[in-house]
Amino acid sequence: MTDTDHPKAQAPEAISTESTADNAAQTAPAQQPHKESLLANLLLNIVIPTVILTKLSGDDWLGTKWAIVVALAFPIIYGLRDLQRSGKVNFFSALGIFSILLTGGISLLELEAKYIAIKEAAIPGLLGIATVASLYTRWPLVKTLIYNDRILDTGRIAHALRSKGNESAFDRTLLHASWMIAGSFFMSSVLNYLLAEMLLKSPPGTEAFNAELGKMTALSFPVIALPATIILMLVLVFLFRRITTLTGLKLEEIVNEQ
Repeated sequence: MTDTDHPKAQAPEAISTESTADNAAQTAPAQQPHKESLLANLLLNIVIPTVILTKLSGDDWLGTKWAIVVALAFPIIYGLRDLQRSGKVNFFSALGIFSILLTGGISLLELEAKYIAIKEAAIPGLLGIATVASLYTRWPLVKTLIYNDRILDTGRIAHALRSKGNESAFDRTLLHASWMIAGSFFMSSVLNYLLAEMLLKSPPGTEAFNAELGKMTALSFPVIALPATIILMLVLVFLFRRITTLTGLKLEEIVNEQ
């Protein structure tokens, strides 16, 4: 240890400055992660685009093309702002923005409505396939969605599983959870396609088509997003129960404090 490394060799001012900095760091409140507002999510992604498409697509207002541009700008801006706040690219947020851009592009180019139906079915369908395919890799998608350090104390869980010899049983649990998640994606794919096929009947580029697109946006939450969310919650309940059973830990011991 050199003289400059020894605490007694430090100037009093330096010690005072370091102590002040340490005290400030200890007393400063921990930065809380940004919490998404459900109301803002619903307003910007569903309510406002629906109102614009159904009420403002006439020639007296925005017109059919500008109504699509303005309506889809809200969820796009919301998604980009979410990406900026998180400080990193979230795959699902990026996929949502890409999906909206595809819908806008198909609508503005006045392609047949069947392409929107195909797109609506393809994205969750591909996610379902990716979920199943990821089971054969080192990075199962279920670990990205649920079994991760943001939600669970994976280190404590892994230690408890090893001590009880239940690692193989837990691998089977993750396999079942993965198939349940994939099933929710496949269900969303079918419902997306059926909803688009049922509602999009008018020629693209017309006020009636915009109104139908707005109605599809409004119904996508109760018809598609809500059932998928319920299934995901059931997967969480299933996974948490299996973890507590296989590890002998209590729920509060496996869930990370938010």
